[in-house]
Amino acid sequence: MKVLVTGGAGYVGSVLVRQLLDSGHTVHVVDNLMFGGETMLPLFINPNFSFAKVDICDRDALAVEMEGVDAVVHLAALVGYPLCKKMPARATQVNVGGTQNVLDTMPSDARLIYASTGSNYGEVTGVCTEDTPLNPLSLYGRVKTEAENLCLSRDNSIALRFATAYGLSPRPRLDLMINDFCWQAIHQRYLVVYEKHFRRTFIHVVDIARAINHMLERFDDLEHTVFNVGHQSLNFTKEDIVKLIKQRVDFLVYFAEFGKDEDRRDYEVDYSRIRDVGFDVSIDIETGLSELITGLKLLEIRNPYGNV
Repeated sequence: MKVLVTGGAGYVGSVLVRQLLDSGHTVHVVDNLMFGGETMLPLFINPNFSFAKVDICDRDALAVEMEGVDAVVHLAALVGYPLCKKMPARATQVNVGGTQNVLDTMPSDARLIYASTGSNYGEVTGVCTEDTPLNPLSLYGRVKTEAENLCLSRDNSIALRFATAYGLSPRPRLDLMINDFCWQAIHQRYLVVYEKHFRRTFIHVVDIARAINHMLERFDDLEHTVFNVGHQSLNFTKEDIVKLIKQRVDFLVYFAEFGKDEDRRDYEVDYSRIRDVGFDVSIDIETGLSELITGLKLLEIRNPYGNV
């Protein structure tokens, strides 16, 4: 299968592309390299890999790259509420306008997998299912919800609402909660945490990529168009995560009474639908934290919050 991956040089994409190639697919990446392209360099030796520096907001350039593709995995976006708040006009241009360009230029019979987010739910009481009404509170949640709706208006499309990502990737991200907590614990030895009781589900970036690959392989047999992606065993409060990190790193923590999460993600999610199609996570929190802490102790990142 020829698979086009938008944003393939990014945090998730740089893991996914390698998995797709290992599964025997031909992979074409389009990315504007907003955060650099070093993640792609080892892949050019693979004859089934190709790359084009294209911004999804450039409709004409994108149309050229779409020729002959069997499937599109749409990852390209400004991700996270801090970055979207910092660049609001660009967030709408890319996350909504760019998504419309993807839909307008991809072959009508090609499969589409859209990388959505649990931020679409907003503030929820009880357990989230795929049928829970969407009530995004941040700009990030709103533009991702609008883009998801655009994608689902097209036949042959599915949306994957991912839990909060964490873990090491060829393109590191330290704006993600667990990654950020670990970085600060290791390199600053001090961490301020607000809303310590807030809980959410986490998923390792490797399992995000596995889920996309899994759904791509089973696309024709899917009975639903929206799937929550994660596992209930990975639902933790912020305080839970801090305690797990403290088992591995010596640092000070202050649980503050101020500060808030603009997405208000404080809930549990039902993942039975994706389990029913045969997907389960492979990395538990203990393994994921051990990998992350070992790696972050060795890494020197000049500007760790450059994408916030």
